[in-house]
Amino acid sequence: MQSFILEFILSFFLMLVIINVATGSKQQGVFAGLAIGSTALLEAMFAGPICGASMNPARSISPAIVSGQIEHLWIYIVAPIMGAALAIPVFKILHIKNTRNENSPVQ
Repeated sequence: MQSFILEFILSFFLMLVIINVATGSKQQGVFAGLAIGSTALLEAMFAGPICGASMNPARSISPAIVSGQIEHLWIYIVAPIMGAALAIPVFKILHIKNTRNENSPVQ
């Protein structure tokens, strides 16, 4: 359960960063790789010893099949997909709030 929750949270934040950077202005594009790479680095550094910090089902499937240890593979497939899927509506909610604040008159 701990690995499932951690993989869910890691994938959620990684996808949120990716969406923010990908839909940002051209000036953000210069730092896109730095932002995404830094997020992946920090997540792997802190969560790697606990759950492996896969954050990507494709990264977990092949090693699990080759080693023959597929009993817990579902965690590394389901949790990242769910975390990434939840990041999309959260981004839309945050983006709507930001655009409303930008369009409101300054007082």
